[in-house]
Amino acid sequence: MIELMRTNDPVMLSFVEALLRDSGLSYFVADQNMSVIEGSLGILPRRVMVSEDDLEEARLLLKDAGIEEELKGE
Repeated sequence: MIELMRTNDPVMLSFVEALLRDSGLSYFVADQNMSVIEGSLGILPRRVMVSEDDLEEARLLLKDAGIEEELKGE
């Protein structure tokens, strides 16, 4: 899986998950349980991972939603 984006913002994360889920793309949120280690301070970002085959479609989906600034490497 390839990192699509990372964020500390739970609202942004939820929005991206909804976009990916509704489009039928498979994804995985890495580091989701790191709050146990960090103490829920939001220091460690959560990473949204997608398959390499879905990467371009997922990137276009986020761009179309107006959140391209969240993309990894943008």
